[in-house]
Amino acid sequence: MNIATIDKQAINAGEDVVRVRQAVRAKAIALGFSLVDQTRIITAASEIARNTLDYGGGGEVVIDVLTSGIRKGLRLVFSDKGPGIADISRALEDGYTSGNGMGLGLSGAKRLVNEFDIKSSPGQGTTVTLVRWK
Repeated sequence: MNIATIDKQAINAGEDVVRVRQAVRAKAIALGFSLVDQTRIITAASEIARNTLDYGGGGEVVIDVLTSGIRKGLRLVFSDKGPGIADISRALEDGYTSGNGMGLGLSGAKRLVNEFDIKSSPGQGTTVTLVRWK
């Protein structure tokens, strides 16, 4: 598999979440994603970018293009240095929230992508990786 990093963006304010959505949309269009797949990856990116800001205190996203044979994909790696997630299994349950949200961000994002990975530990921050293949 070939990996090409094409963008890296800070997520420190609400405007940055909008910029992340715009960047992901542009990359998905450039890769020829269908409208449905564009919507899926943009929505997942928006949810995780918002979590990075609201729960992680800000962080960054690295956007990579993946190539595996004739397949192309978009990988988004969100990271923060926030308080971390003590119980990842619980955090992935629909309806669970540590804030004021509906508790669908992580679980919803997971359903919208082909590959989902989360690494977190209390006091060490969180890294969420999303991959959507064309």
